[in-house]
Amino acid sequence: MTTKLSSYEFEVVTVNPQGKIIQRENKKTLYFLETLEDDCHLEMVAIPPGTFYMGSLKTEEGCLPSQTPQHRVTLKPFWMSKYLITQQQWKIVAQLPTIKQSLLGDPANFSHPNHPVEKVSWYDAVEFCARLSQHSQRSYYLPSEAQWEYACRANTNTPFHFGETITTDLANYSGINWEYQGKICSQGAYGQGLLGEDRRETTPVGYFAVANGFGLYDMYGNVREWCDDLWHRNYLGCPDDGQTWITHTDEERRVLRGGSWNCSPHKCRSAYRGRLDPLTSLYDIGFRIVHY
Repeated sequence: MTTKLSSYEFEVVTVNPQGKIIQRENKKTLYFLETLEDDCHLEMVAIPPGTFYMGSLKTEEGCLPSQTPQHRVTLKPFWMSKYLITQQQWKIVAQLPTIKQSLLGDPANFSHPNHPVEKVSWYDAVEFCARLSQHSQRSYYLPSEAQWEYACRANTNTPFHFGETITTDLANYSGINWEYQGKICSQGAYGQGLLGEDRRETTPVGYFAVANGFGLYDMYGNVREWCDDLWHRNYLGCPDDGQTWITHTDEERRVLRGGSWNCSPHKCRSAYRGRLDPLTSLYDIGFRIVHY
């Protein structure tokens, strides 16, 4: 199938340890459109090949054993959706012929066409990919954990692709301290960064108008993102080629990345990983897709 490539420009920002923007840079990258309907498209962004260090150092604030050991991974090029899958995109694909299971046409709690779809299980997301693949005659998948983190970092090695911290001016997460019985159980600031907003709902995709170095938006916060991999409690024995890791585990839970509107900034870090039963569907879980 012939793919028409286009390019677009985007802005990347870097912050200092306190979260103040100290650099703005305009970049350009390639993408192609996957047409769902005349007025609805998926923008698939080119992610270049490369090698990176996956996971976090033990000295990184918020590091957990599940994010270690840090290790080199080399990936082939692939394409990733510029934004999280929206409710409009979901609704169209949910009307396509069934592959393995039925899909609700409008599962989201925060209803708006341009907000990310949520309340979808891992199996729902896989069915979306299968239907889109059959419709487009292109192969679509959930990203592997390695693909997700590589695409998120975009050649950075700081806790966030923005730098050493993050702010609620750049991402939709819970920027306040939550207390329980007089103790802070969830911190709204990371490192030397400041407290911020707690919106308590999703925002439109691309709302903050800043991307990472690969041209991807909303890699932190808004909704957590399903990955293809089965959960492993650390990276010992993991693949070094970016492939989905489904061997050497007795787990049935699948991996989530990126944090959400309901998460602290610690859980939005590039290296942070969570896990849930693949049947789970919550109002802060969505996904994006890859093609390769």
